[in-house]
Parts: sequence; structure tokens; C-alpha cells
Amino acid sequence: MTRRPIRSWLLDMDGVLVREEDAIPGADEFLTTLREKELPFLVLTNNSIYTPRDLSARLQRSGLTVPEGSIWTSALATAKFLAEQRPGGSAFVIGEAGLTTALHTAGYTLTDTSPDYVVLGETRTYSFERITQAIRLIAGGSRFIATNPDPTGPSPEGPLPATGSVAALITKATGVDPYYVGKPNPLMMRSALNTLDAHSETAAMVGDRMETDIVSGLEAGMHTVLVLSGLTERADADRFPYRPSRIVDSVAELIDELS
Repeated sequence: MTRRPIRSWLLDMDGVLVREEDAIPGADEFLTTLREKELPFLVLTNNSIYTPRDLSARLQRSGLTVPEGSIWTSALATAKFLAEQRPGGSAFVIGEAGLTTALHTAGYTLTDTSPDYVVLGETRTYSFERITQAIRLIAGGSRFIATNPDPTGPSPEGPLPATGSVAALITKATGVDPYYVGKPNPLMMRSALNTLDAHSETAAMVGDRMETDIVSGLEAGMHTVLVLSGLTERADADRFPYRPSRIVDSVAELIDELS
């Protein structure tokens, strides 16, 4: 499938392995083959709500076995980035357990008093009071970080406002743009590769979105595979100024080529 051997795999979750709560046909066999051939992999998601343990349980309910140590979220990438930038720092957080747990584990103190950072993640219920606090803290000098730029998230009833939309509100009120850690920032890819102790030249990023998965994989120097089992159709890919290394219907097409 490529002129260079792929020894490590980064996999987007929604649209690549699962659709809503259902496993995509072939996903279980693909993951099983990766384990049997001892090929390192991480499942990536921009969703910062859930901990890896939560997501592992969700995948298990869909019939997919992915240990929590093989899941890399934008919350984990954000916590790792902040711990490297300002070890033992403090943050005011808008988010849920996935983000707060990651920051605590990284040695961060959560506070609403002169924090080093305001960290915005995804939550099911954005509080106007906490958004107001964030605006005032940023205006007072706290640095503004957001886990990912996704403007909306899916729900059975339709799209929901997500991190990117709330970040735009805060930016409008403060004049301060956040630094986004998650996809399409290639930092998310590099932190995942470092976690696997893998090199970009022998790693592949498999995703269903050109504007996040594929561009961040390309910018990180990885082989990129666009799957058509999620949000993107083949004709959509031609509208972008960059191309994936390969387009396949689903990960099922990749099983026989794993080596």
C-alpha cells in the first residue's frame, strides 16, 4: 500500500472504528490483526469529555477491544503539552472528567484564582457563569488553551455546539485566540507518536475527515489513509488542496496488507 513499511498506526475513532454506537464492519478484525502482528497502535479522538477508561468501555460495548492505554485523547495531549510548557502549573478548566483527570495526573492544580491557563474543553452543559469567569481570567492575563477546534459535535437530535464554537465566543469577548492542541494541530500526532516511541516515516494516520485527520497526519510527515466509512465521500476529498496517501472504503481493506 506504500513504498515505506508501516510499523505503527494512529486511528481516528468515530467514522473509522465506530459509527454512533455500532462497530464499522471489519474494525474488529483490523484491531485483532494489529494485536496479533504486534503492530503498535493508538486510537485518537478530539473528544475531551471522556477518560481513556470511559472510551475503552464504550468501544467494548460496540464489540471492539481497545485497552485504555491504547487510547489518546485531546485532553491527554493538552495535559502533556502544558506539563512540558509549565510543569506544576495551574488551570481554570471548562470541561469534564476526561480533561480534569488528565490535568491532575500531569501535576496541575485546578483553580479559579489567577491560573496560569484557562483550558477550554468539551462538556455536555456549557455554563454561562464559567464562560464569564474564563473571559475575566483571560482578560486578566491567563493564557488561553483549547483542546480542539471542532465547532460542533454529533447527537441523535442534530449538531451540538462544541469547543470551537465556545472558544469563538470567548475570543470575541477578549480579543485573545486560543492555542488549539488537538487535531488538526500536528502536535496531537507527534505526542501520540512519542507515546508509541514511533517515527512518522513508518507510521500511518487513518481518519475520515480531510480537514482534521488527514491534514494533521500530512503535516506530521505520516502516511495518511482516508476512509469513506465516516463523514467524507470520495468526491469531497478532491475539493481540498492536499491529498491523502490513499483512499479506502473502510479499514477492512487494510487487513490483508498488515505486515
